Amino acid sequence: MRQKALTSAFPHTIPIFAGFWFLGLAYGIYMNVSGFSFVYPMIMSLIIFGGSLEFVAVSMLLAPFAPVQTLIMTLIIQARHLFYGIAMLDKFKGMGWKKYYLIFGMCDESFSINYSATIPEDVDKGWFMFWVTLLNHFYWFSGATIGGIVGSILNFNTKGLDFVMTAMFVVILLEQLLKETKHYTAIIGILCTTICRLIFGADNFMIPTMIAIVGCLTLFRTPIEKAGISS
Repeated sequence: MRQKALTSAFPHTIPIFAGFWFLGLAYGIYMNVSGFSFVYPMIMSLIIFGGSLEFVAVSMLLAPFAPVQTLIMTLIIQARHLFYGIAMLDKFKGMGWKKYYLIFGMCDESFSINYSATIPEDVDKGWFMFWVTLLNHFYWFSGATIGGIVGSILNFNTKGLDFVMTAMFVVILLEQLLKETKHYTAIIGILCTTICRLIFGADNFMIPTMIAIVGCLTLFRTPIEKAGISS
């Protein structure tokens, strides 16, 4: 049963493997360039398992101690997982002990596969979702760990590597723009970021921006959803 579920789940995760390994390697090297041992990306990728949050965590670790600001930013960055969890409530019923790991390991990619995949009738759904989640977790963990080790062993020019996080978010934005016919969410994000940057300055604009974006998305939720349906 477990083997059959693994065989069924693995092909769904192959595209995730390519993306996670590339970003994981970049993240591990980025951590090393920032002055951290490979142990940091290894443990953080295993315990936190939140790609964008882990990149942001590098600057948090280098910044002055600010627990409240860190907590707020973490909650805002990962807030989308609340909606993932609500969407998966019915699917996780009756999963036993596997449910707890599925909740912990639910990233964007695992949610997408487990929510939309057509699972064969002769394959146990619980084990299928477990293997999808575990494989994706392993891809990110191994990529980040190897990146941290490679960064500490090899000497090469890493100038500009810290731009990888910016590049990642730019790609996410471009993908969103390509998917949408009406760019309400992108416009909200750009306007809120620009205004907060001008008001609060480069060092303090991030949290006000996140709060402003969440507030605008909540306020304009109905027209945005209607635009999505009509498109």
